[in-house]
Amino acid sequence: MTEEQLRRAAFGDQPGGDVWPALSAASPRTRWLAAVVLGGQGHYAAAATALDALRHDLDPVIASLALSTRASHHRQLGAHHLARPLDGAALVELRETGTQDQDGIDAAGARADALLGLAADSLGAQRLDEARRLLARVETQSWRSEVRKGWVTAEIALASGLAREAVAPAEAAYEVATSRKALRHELKSALVLGTSLVVWGTPDGLNRGLELVECELNHSAQNGLQPLIWPSALVLASHAPTMGATALDRATKALSCVLRRADPVSRRVALDSPWVPSELLRSGEPPNADPQANFLTD
Repeated sequence: MTEEQLRRAAFGDQPGGDVWPALSAASPRTRWLAAVVLGGQGHYAAAATALDALRHDLDPVIASLALSTRASHHRQLGAHHLARPLDGAALVELRETGTQDQDGIDAAGARADALLGLAADSLGAQRLDEARRLLARVETQSWRSEVRKGWVTAEIALASGLAREAVAPAEAAYEVATSRKALRHELKSALVLGTSLVVWGTPDGLNRGLELVECELNHSAQNGLQPLIWPSALVLASHAPTMGATALDRATKALSCVLRRADPVSRRVALDSPWVPSELLRSGEPPNADPQANFLTD
């Protein structure tokens, strides 16, 4: 695959693309892009194999991005404590370089990823003041960093019980991702925005939020983005009564798929994490799917 094709899969309009052959490419950047795509599809074990090798790459930007990407996958499975040291190492790894990249595959983008990851790790540990301080240090020089900063800003607001304040940064992230035709980022932004509107709870906001999440869920399923399916389905199960049983079934199947594709350590940690509703897999009983929980954090 060409780098352009991989970028379209990682940051463009083809997030469901088949990138498996790129894992054996000579270029570290190509392998990192492939790992990003596979992580977005929920192939965590395969992505981890590539990322664990790339974290030792001679290019500090690639090494840093590999560390923070691996950390992001840990967080998506509720393992914030495993993500934090990786995000810290990603920040330490960096040196300033003059090269700039439109998608943030550069020193500035890697620094933003590491700091945003650390903020999300603090959020997952309920250290909200620390999360805000780390967020304040983030400088965005690419559309991708801007979108991810919007997610974390909204998530901190939700965790602080300030759903109304979550809406504006989530809306901004959604607009940027949509304008870039970055489908996976657009869908994640729709989930964050929809959840913010649902938790805020105004009549118009609730209706729009549920529409956004339902649409996002269907498009995520069409593109095989399993990590986005189960949190979306849980939001609908909690706030759209007519979809309750169907949504829970979709959440169970997607989460089961994600855990089957994870490495053994990640799978074990996820089953013990308070952020992952693993009771769905154990008993089939509805989980405590409060959308203010940190299952959104990337």
